[in-house]
Amino acid sequence: MDAIFELSFLLNQAISLTALCLIQYTNGFLAEHKNVKVNYTRKINHFTLFVIPILLNRGYAYDQSFGLFALGAFLAVFKFIFYIKPIRDRVPVIRTMFSSFDRPEDRPHTLLWLSTQTAAGYLVLIPMGILFSQLGLMELILIPILIYGIGDGLAEPVGVRFGKHKYAAYALFSDKKYFRTFEGSACVLITSIIVVIAHYTFFTPLQLMVALAAIPILMTLAEAFSPHTWDSPVMFLVGSLSLLAISFI
Repeated sequence: MDAIFELSFLLNQAISLTALCLIQYTNGFLAEHKNVKVNYTRKINHFTLFVIPILLNRGYAYDQSFGLFALGAFLAVFKFIFYIKPIRDRVPVIRTMFSSFDRPEDRPHTLLWLSTQTAAGYLVLIPMGILFSQLGLMELILIPILIYGIGDGLAEPVGVRFGKHKYAAYALFSDKKYFRTFEGSACVLITSIIVVIAHYTFFTPLQLMVALAAIPILMTLAEAFSPHTWDSPVMFLVGSLSLLAISFI
């Protein structure tokens, strides 16, 4: 059987999709019927997307070839087609799942922003992953991914719950003003410091000093100035380029 249809890959994807659908449906039910803020349910989805692949790769790992990674990226973007209005209006389960990430302030661009952010994120990660792999720096590519997954994942709920100091952010295809908080951005800063320190063995002492001085600030600024809901590609690009430059010191 061709590697692209490797059984472990199919099993990995099937379990991941099933778990994500169940969690999104649960979160959508909470948002629709229990008045739980979508800002919270959306970030639960965010952590789910981040954590499930890590857990699955322990028990249902597959050969991480470029072809399978690219196929996984395509499927991650393609699945958004099931959330388009004609489908979700006719399928109550999908409508409830959509409610788990449909922030009122994002309408009518919710699906457009989320799908293009996912696609743009992979368009950054794929070439950067190839480059880092060729340079023997594959462990470092995890740093911006972890900072985004944890730091940005915490930024919105922390900002909603504790944010007192707001600043404006812009969005693609919209003139509407959106707001982030310094308290939320602090999550990115703190997470960046912790993640860089956790990877200290992959740096020389000088590189570690430079990384600690530069990466947290650059990643926090990337999150702060990226378009609304478009954090991931900007943070991936800034983090990857910064680490690439530091690797040559």
